[in-house]
Amino acid sequence: MSPELISILVLVVVFVIATTRSVNMGALAFAAAFAVGGLVADLDADGIFAGFPGDLFVVLVGVTYLFAIARANGTTDWLVHAAVRLVRGRVALIPWVMFALTGALTAIGAVSPAAVAIVAPVALSFAARYGISPLLMGAMVVHGAQAGGFSPISIYGSIVNGIVEREKLPGNEVALFLASLAANLVIAAVVFVVCGGLKLWARGAVTDSDSAGGGPAPAAPAAGSRAAGAARVGAAAPGTAQLRTHPAPAAPALSPEEARLTPARTATLTSLLALVVAVLVFDLDAGLTAITLAVLLSTAWPEDSRKATGQIAWPTVLLICGVLTYVGVLDEMGTITWAGEGVGGIGVPLLAAVLLCYIGALVSAFASSVGIMGALIPLAVPFLERGEIGAIGMIAALAVSATVVDVSPFSTNGALVLAAAPDVDRERFFRQLMVYGGIVVAVVPAAAWLVMVVPGWG
Repeated sequence: MSPELISILVLVVVFVIATTRSVNMGALAFAAAFAVGGLVADLDADGIFAGFPGDLFVVLVGVTYLFAIARANGTTDWLVHAAVRLVRGRVALIPWVMFALTGALTAIGAVSPAAVAIVAPVALSFAARYGISPLLMGAMVVHGAQAGGFSPISIYGSIVNGIVEREKLPGNEVALFLASLAANLVIAAVVFVVCGGLKLWARGAVTDSDSAGGGPAPAAPAAGSRAAGAARVGAAAPGTAQLRTHPAPAAPALSPEEARLTPARTATLTSLLALVVAVLVFDLDAGLTAITLAVLLSTAWPEDSRKATGQIAWPTVLLICGVLTYVGVLDEMGTITWAGEGVGGIGVPLLAAVLLCYIGALVSAFASSVGIMGALIPLAVPFLERGEIGAIGMIAALAVSATVVDVSPFSTNGALVLAAAPDVDRERFFRQLMVYGGIVVAVVPAAAWLVMVVPGWG
């Protein structure tokens, strides 16, 4: 049995054990990286740790630390109610506002994980307070980021268009952008309907008392009703991550004290704004910036921040870093290249095209989307040069397949969503994200191939 095949089978075993025994998958993956890297690939410790995602570790810790402080001093509650006032109480519009906001950030040049790191904590705090499925809100944030991710001036768009130019393939920057925008918009609409978005519309607008504090509150549901049981999302049992079949009523109004901008909240809002400016304008690292701002807030208001370090999503950090370290071992061994080259050698271009889309989706669910596209587009060159498949359609299909799967909890964006969700059973939410990511991996590459490759665009 080849080393590459052994490494893939070990990954399957890690998934099975983690699922059936409730062991942290990251810890299992670290053990697997040690065993496979040392015994099969003959890697030393430096080679094994080469795949450790140090930058993602700092992003997860820094962002969850900063927003834990924001939750502790009431800043996120203030932001949530400000968002409700902005849409005039229409809670159902908020997921689409978050979709558009992250899309706009990536379209003008923000790195996708940076945009998600900025938007996801506020979006998921809103979801927790108003009884919206965290899966719906998290998916809207991630798909929004990918919807704008291939604009001609975006990071993803610039990289992919540069690869296309380097490989001397026909390209169309606008077609690539519109393909990603349309795909993510359609997926977001489906998720919105399936995860209870229509029930949010039926709920109507919350009253001014719910969004700003004061004034008459909406009628409470009858005692013993299902809605009454879900009335306070923030105080719900750990199962709040499950999809809701009955929409919860709006959360109670903020008290005058909660609605007031205290010095701590003002400083926190200023810090969040500084994070946005530092990342988008000065191109600073989101994780290092967030943890620095969190330390400054902790120093100034230690009473609000004392418990914040305990609210950092440490199990999520272990899970993501362990799995990505093992994927790094696969990369060091050449397993990913081995699989891609095997598909690229298939003599049937359309079959090779759909398999490359699936490889891009599957690997990207655990690794860098841009890195996967950079590896797969050159593999597609031989049969694209024969003219049997349109280059523009194939590149768009690869781009869509390799990025829509970023809802996976093992990808950077999915990990940020998982870490940012307050008041949820994280294990349950992790499983939901994993199932949803699996559905996306199974369905979207085939759909992208059918719509973009089979007609022969370009």
